Amino acid sequence: MKTTTLITLLQIAGLLHIGLMCAGASMPRAVNLNAHLAVLPAFIRRLFLVYFSFIGLMLAGFGCLTFFFAGPMASGEPLARALCVLLLAFWTLRLIAAGFIFDVRPYLTNWFYRLGYHAINLVFVYLAAVYALAIWKGGRL
Repeated sequence: MKTTTLITLLQIAGLLHIGLMCAGASMPRAVNLNAHLAVLPAFIRRLFLVYFSFIGLMLAGFGCLTFFFAGPMASGEPLARALCVLLLAFWTLRLIAAGFIFDVRPYLTNWFYRLGYHAINLVFVYLAAVYALAIWKGGRL
């Protein structure tokens, strides 16, 4: 594999983070979030919205770092490798959460939502694989 190939794979990963932000932005409507939040105390409602916002900011940060610093991340430098380890851990844990913690079946009410759910899980697999590849091959291409 050439360094340019790994850089391209990382840049695709960066763009996929932005795609996940778009999917996350559509989630409130898909799960009727306002109705679920309405019954919660104001503090818990705000806490959830803050967490939701922070996740969006992290996705934007992960995406921008990966896209704009794909070259250094492919170089295998210690800081770049450490960032890839962090991102690999994040996306691996997110994939585990999707499989074993979240039961989304009640919300997969049509083919479009089912397709989107499976596509998002494929994105999680792609992200974990690309960051693992960058850790393993970075600087040795």
